[in-house]
Amino acid sequence: MSGPRPVVLSGPSGAGKSTLLKRLMKEHEGVFGFSVSHTTRNPRPGEEDGKDYHFTTREAMQEGIDKGEFIEHAEFSGNMYGTSKASVEDVRAKNLICILDVDIQGVKRIKETDLNPIYVSIQPPSMDALEKRLRDRQTETEESLQKRLEAARVDMELSKEPGVFDAVIINDDLEKAYEELKEILDEEIKKVQEAKS
Repeated sequence: MSGPRPVVLSGPSGAGKSTLLKRLMKEHEGVFGFSVSHTTRNPRPGEEDGKDYHFTTREAMQEGIDKGEFIEHAEFSGNMYGTSKASVEDVRAKNLICILDVDIQGVKRIKETDLNPIYVSIQPPSMDALEKRLRDRQTETEESLQKRLEAARVDMELSKEPGVFDAVIINDDLEKAYEELKEILDEEIKKVQEAKS
C-alpha cells in the first residue's frame, strides 16, 4: 500500500477525539481523510449515509466480515461498527492521511493487519472529568452512560500497556492536546503537503 501512513485514533467516548479531529481537519484542509465506518445503528438526525457512516444491515455487514473485507469491527450497545479495507484504500488513493477512529478492540485487530499506522490514544484527565463530559452531552440513558463509563475504564487501563500506542495524549487542556497531536503527525502532514506542491 502506498500513500501516507494512516493514523489510528483511539480513546473513550467523551475524551475529545472528535473535537481534536475536527480542528485538525479544518486547519489542514486537503491533508486528512476519513475512512467512513460501517454501522448497523440507525442514523441520528443530520447524519448522512456515506458521509458520517455507511449505514447497513447486520446481515450485510456480517457477510463482509466473513469475507475478510473489514480491518476491524466491534459491537457496541447492540449495534455493529466496523472499518472496511475499501474505505481506507479510498482515502489513501487520494494521497490523504487516513484517520481511523476505533476503540481499543479495534486497535488490537489493526495490529494484526499490515496497515502500519501511527497509533494515538486520546485519554480524559480522569474518570470524573469524563463522566461530567458525557452527562453534559445529555444524549445517553443512565444505562447507556454506565456502559460507556465501564468501557472507558477498560480503555484507560489498556492504554497504559507499553507498546500498544505510539503516543498517549491526556486531553486536560484542548490547546495542549491539539499541539501534541499535531506534533506527532507532523512528518506525515509534511509528506502530503509536499506531494501536493
